[in-house]
Order: sequence, then structure tokens, then C-alpha cells
Amino acid sequence: MTAEPIHESSAAAVAEAFVSARLASRATPDYPGVLPTTMAEGYAIQEIAIGLYPDRIIGWKVGGVGPALQEKLGTHRLAGPIFARNEWPVDGPVTVGAIEGGFCAVEAEFIARIGEGVDPAKTDWTIEEATAAVDAVFIGIEIAGSPLAAINDLGPPIVASDFGNNAGVFVGLELDGWRERLDAITVETTIDGVSVGTGGSPSLQGGAMESVRFLLEHGARRGRPLTAGILVSTGAVTGVHRIYSGSDFVCDFQGVGEIRGTVIKAQV
Repeated sequence: MTAEPIHESSAAAVAEAFVSARLASRATPDYPGVLPTTMAEGYAIQEIAIGLYPDRIIGWKVGGVGPALQEKLGTHRLAGPIFARNEWPVDGPVTVGAIEGGFCAVEAEFIARIGEGVDPAKTDWTIEEATAAVDAVFIGIEIAGSPLAAINDLGPPIVASDFGNNAGVFVGLELDGWRERLDAITVETTIDGVSVGTGGSPSLQGGAMESVRFLLEHGARRGRPLTAGILVSTGAVTGVHRIYSGSDFVCDFQGVGEIRGTVIKAQV
């Protein structure tokens, strides 16, 4: 039996609930409506929420879809918007605001920047073409965040519906010679003095540039083609690590630099 598609009014109510909760730094104990069961339903809610959020998009986070769900959902990646107010430079230790009672995680990531000349009508990309479309790569961290504590447990359509479970990015040092070096860089994440994960671009299915390739296709097919200067947070190379107010963390991009931070309760 096929589930009935989510009605537009229900999708709008979910989008409004998530946006208002985010703007108020307020937790949402339960999913605020009918759970989306397909990626299309999740993105339909996300699209409404983008229209409600009082800011402009400067980038996109890309996350992985677990192998067990890829065939069912028809994708190996998912995406969510990054807004201008939620992009921060790294010029020393950083401070992360976590919604009390919601979800917050730190993810060490490589952040790609799209260069000039991307064809907005192009909907099929090779990995080589996607790599050529990138004009810079930075070390950084994505702060995965949502008012809904259980968001990651409910599945990719639910994650997509709430901005891809994104709360912002910290953009660190530009990676010199990234085309030659990217796959050889080892990254380690430490929380409260305990190592919680190591990895690198090869830890992502297809690597970091596969995330760019996916997003170029996804954005163009969705009517949101990538343009020069757009950032792509390419995926959690050491894993997704929950953090809470009072925690300290270090993401060490070995041989390049590190990003240190402290977590506090999110403020309005």
C-alpha cells in the first residue's frame, strides 16, 4: 500500500514550525506534522521553509544517505541550505550555540567554493567536470543542528525537511594545492579530550568532490543552480558527533591546521 502524499497545507505547517523554532532557538519535542516518506516530500517542505527564513542562501551542506536506504530513496546524498547569518570565519577558537533539547553535532568537513562559469541548465555532471567547477577548498566544520533532537533517527526525508539538519559552517584555512593533496589529508575529531573519529575525503562515498557533483545536479534539477561563490560543505569525514553545552572540541586537519571550539546554549 502506497502512503498518501503530504498535503501542501501540512507541509507548510511543518516548515513554519521548524523555522519559528530555529529563529527562537527553541526545541521541538516531536516532528511538527506528517512525516515525509520520500526525498521529494522532504525537499518540498524544505523549499517552503527557505521562503519563510529571513536570510539569503550562501551555500549548501551535503550529507550522506546510508547504504541500506539508497535504493529505496533513490539517492546517496542529501542537501540543505546554509544561510548568510550562519557562516562564520575561523580566526581563533570558535563558539557553537546548541539549541537546548534539540540536536547539535560537530562535523569536520572540507568546504568547496564554486567558481565562475557554471552552466545553470546543465543537469548531468561527471566527477571531473564537478572538480573543475571548484575554485577553492577550505578546511572547516559543519554544525549539524535542528530543533528536533531525534531528527537523524527518523531518516533522510525528515533530515531534508529541516534544512538538511544544518545550523551553519565555520570556514577555516584555504587548502593550497587541494587538487593534489585533498585525498591524502587525515582528519581527527576530539571532544572533551577524547578522540571520537578519524578519516578524510576518501571516507565519504565517492569522496568530497562527489558531493559537489551531486549538488551541481541536484541544484540545477531543483531550479536552484549553483553560482560563483556558493559554498559546498561536502560531508562529515570523521563522522557525526553529538555535542552539548559545555563541551569542547578540536577538528585537526593534520598538516594543515585545526579548528577548536566550545559549545554554549544557543541564544535568540
